[in-house]
Amino acid sequence: MTTWIVGDIHGCAQELERLLCRLDPGPGDHLICTGDLLHRGPDPGGVIDLLEQSQALFVLGNHELAVLRRVGLAPPRAGDRPALRTEFPELDAGDLRGDGDLPCEVEPWRRIDVLRFLQRHSGYSLSSRSLETAAGTLDGRDWWVVHAGLLPGFPIEESPVEALVSLRHLHVPGHPWWYEAWRGPELVLFGHTPSPLPRAHRIGGRLLALGLDTGCVFGGSLTAYSPELDEYVSVKAARSYARV
Repeated sequence: MTTWIVGDIHGCAQELERLLCRLDPGPGDHLICTGDLLHRGPDPGGVIDLLEQSQALFVLGNHELAVLRRVGLAPPRAGDRPALRTEFPELDAGDLRGDGDLPCEVEPWRRIDVLRFLQRHSGYSLSSRSLETAAGTLDGRDWWVVHAGLLPGFPIEESPVEALVSLRHLHVPGHPWWYEAWRGPELVLFGHTPSPLPRAHRIGGRLLALGLDTGCVFGGSLTAYSPELDEYVSVKAARSYARV
């Protein structure tokens, strides 16, 4: 049984479909997304359909959080979950805006589908320990999935929400990337900060943090990684859909 963690999709359904064909996940495999699933790209409705068909799990990114906060459904703290809502008043396009007012381009009749889908999130973080059939890394460590980053000195389960969904640099002299200060032992898999290749942070040859946002919506690629296999699978974007 294999777990595949997929970097930020941002509405790129065509690339997600090609990636899923490459991965060909079986009934016992897990597909987990790092958040920022729908905004910026051309086909958020298609992304929802593919993720539902694949029974994918996902952690909340800054764009999902912006939508859920607007409708009063954002978890205030890690581990919290507001009561499920299935009925909503008539929605307009502005109700689904992500962080920075980025649009989520779905047909009007699918706007409620977006809110129902986003409530299926796995919170702000997800670990191998929480998945019954998931294994750890090849060298026997636990792994965690978050959208953005972690603040040093906080247990992962108690990390501030804003760090989990938005952190890039630490507010210390030199402003290093947060993952440069991460010492493990857990492997942290994250998105949010795009780069042409996965961002790998190692100490003594041991992989401690891995950024999987390879900028698909900006014309890069969509990347998945399996911590059990220590393997990558990527597909190139058909084109650039947005500017950095």
